[in-house]
Amino acid sequence: MNNFILIFFFLFLGLLLKNIKQFPTHIYKSINKIVIYLCLPAITLYHIPKIKWSNELLFPIGAGWISFLLAFVFFHFLGKRLGWSNKLIGCLILTAGLSNSSFLGYPIVEALFGKKGLETAVLVDQPGTFVVVSTLGVFVAAFYSKGSPDALSIFKKIIFFPPFITFVVACLMNVFEYDLELNLQSLLLKLGSLVTPLALFSVGLQLSFDRKSQHWQFLRLGLFFRLIVTPFIILVLYVFVFNQHSEAIKITIIEIAMAPMITGAILASTYGLKPKLSSMMIGFGIPVSFVTLAIWYFVVSFI
Repeated sequence: MNNFILIFFFLFLGLLLKNIKQFPTHIYKSINKIVIYLCLPAITLYHIPKIKWSNELLFPIGAGWISFLLAFVFFHFLGKRLGWSNKLIGCLILTAGLSNSSFLGYPIVEALFGKKGLETAVLVDQPGTFVVVSTLGVFVAAFYSKGSPDALSIFKKIIFFPPFITFVVACLMNVFEYDLELNLQSLLLKLGSLVTPLALFSVGLQLSFDRKSQHWQFLRLGLFFRLIVTPFIILVLYVFVFNQHSEAIKITIIEIAMAPMITGAILASTYGLKPKLSSMMIGFGIPVSFVTLAIWYFVVSFI
């Protein structure tokens, strides 16, 4: 319960300060850097070395890839059939195909499943949605903006991105059964605990609502696909097809049911793929997802 109170407190604190003219709302950019370059690597270095690898881990890792490919197939072919612009198709793929598995996912998973659940959340996020947005996401953004994807720049973005570097290091530590000494582990745990307040405060500062937008029908479709269709398909595939019923599967479904990924929306906006729609997907997706996540948590409790 305390974790849920923190989630709403820092989210609404960001929303409140966003409407105060004297407050530098652009500070969210610095907060995001702290979360991405310091807190997320700390969580990775703490949890990954402790994971006991098995074939079951392929399920949380693969969920982000499956989700993005589902969005690509659905919106590409539907958009072409209905005559949508490439920019609209690209925007919906990037925002509806990627879940907010870190900024929202980590604190919510911790609230629902405890700190142990973060081990699975990290797997869904790091080799899953993070690598997807850094590779397929960049490719989609460039392709639908009529640009030409640069394979070398994509490669550089991946290998020089701090969370990915620490993920590789943490995987090597796991393979060689090496872990940091207890004082360093304690420091990493404290740094990782800052994800919840900082990330949700940042999200609150970035929320925007445009009631006059012409994108309402696409917003509804995108959020329905992100919050309902995608987790439903993962549920059917993992639970009923592959007959998986572990807690890791429950956490994976919850992670995939998160609101649209902020990084994906930023990528869409950077490439000129309907910036207003991408902003609306975040602005409306986050509060709506609290309702749908409660429903999905109820559903997975019966797995």
